[in-house]
Amino acid sequence: MTKVFTIGTGTSTARAPRARAERRPWQERPTLAGQSAKGLSLGGVLAVMLVPLWIVVVTSLSTPGAVNRAGGLVVWPDGLTLQAYREMLTDPTVRTALMVSLGITVAGTALSMVVSVLCAYGLSRPRSLGHRLILVLLIVTMFVSGGLIPTFLVVTGLGGYGQWWALILPSAVSVFNILVLRSFYAKTSAELIDAARMDGAGDWRILWSVVLPTSRAVTAVIALFYAVGYWNSFFTVMLYLPTDSEKWPLQYVLLTYVNRGAGMPGSVNAGFGLAHTQTTPLSTQMAVVALTLVPLLIVYPFVQKHFRTGVLTGAVKG
Repeated sequence: MTKVFTIGTGTSTARAPRARAERRPWQERPTLAGQSAKGLSLGGVLAVMLVPLWIVVVTSLSTPGAVNRAGGLVVWPDGLTLQAYREMLTDPTVRTALMVSLGITVAGTALSMVVSVLCAYGLSRPRSLGHRLILVLLIVTMFVSGGLIPTFLVVTGLGGYGQWWALILPSAVSVFNILVLRSFYAKTSAELIDAARMDGAGDWRILWSVVLPTSRAVTAVIALFYAVGYWNSFFTVMLYLPTDSEKWPLQYVLLTYVNRGAGMPGSVNAGFGLAHTQTTPLSTQMAVVALTLVPLLIVYPFVQKHFRTGVLTGAVKG
């Protein structure tokens, strides 16, 4: 941009300075104070998550003398031993509960994913029969529900009291997860679907060969959500399996044992008991807590990379 100035009979040309390009706040170069504040914040969040886990693991590995000297939870290792884990894993109730938890988690996650994927794919197709009405009815259930007592009466009326399936079917479907999957499936490349239809593929083939391979991220994240829900569930056990200790999952065994270790009356059930000859009850309690965390710690790193492209992309696309 140039400006022309007239002085007497002559003219002169001067180039005006360029306007500084405006940047949005998040595009500015980070300052040292900002970077330091972010580092301190992330360090604080990391400490809040890791310190309790560290205390649980160290206490579970501590000897009775170390627990007594610490007056409870042990922060710094002192006389480590695996005796608490040996006592826990040799108890038949804990071993059975571990297998029950794994079975419920695998079966429940598989059932939930099949139902959620099929429902989400059907709702994502604009020409599917009644998809708008079904979508509205599903959304209504997110805000209006029958409540705990009607659910209990329905499950027991169908013969679910004392049965493992009562821990899976009542919570087999999450409308929120279906909506996330639907919003992702609805934005699947139309060109890919049209090409598949021209090659003679039906809806089942399109779902299996086109939609699912292009949505591995959101599928992995939703599967993790379902698996964590089944693995951590214990309240439904209190409703439908309160007396049969052979059918208890690990989380309810942990709850019962922690209550027993705290001296709560009536929390000890028949067939459940751990020997405490060489470890303190606190060490064994922390060993059971650590055992419940191991499967999630193993699975989470493989799914964590999909969180950003899975949940966020599915939510934004909707």
